[in-house]
Amino acid sequence: MATIEKTQEQVDVLELVATNNEIILYNDDVNTFDHVIETLIRVCNHEELQAEQCALLVHYTGKCGVKTGSFDELKPQCSALLDAGLSAEII
Repeated sequence: MATIEKTQEQVDVLELVATNNEIILYNDDVNTFDHVIETLIRVCNHEELQAEQCALLVHYTGKCGVKTGSFDELKPQCSALLDAGLSAEII
């Protein structure tokens, strides 16, 4: 009779939990498409097409997530959007 030895191994799994926040840009009746697009390019480093798509989403749906990251990364960008007269918040 043969003996089979089984070994149980315990492995710890570490998971990096990042709390990503998002800048939400809201629609308004004041700013032009051009101003919104130029501001997204300047502040959020969007490509022109991406900024145009975000502006259209904001116009037709009322809001759009324009940037994700940590709160500390997003705070100055959100402030710059607000300073440019846009309606935005970090969630």
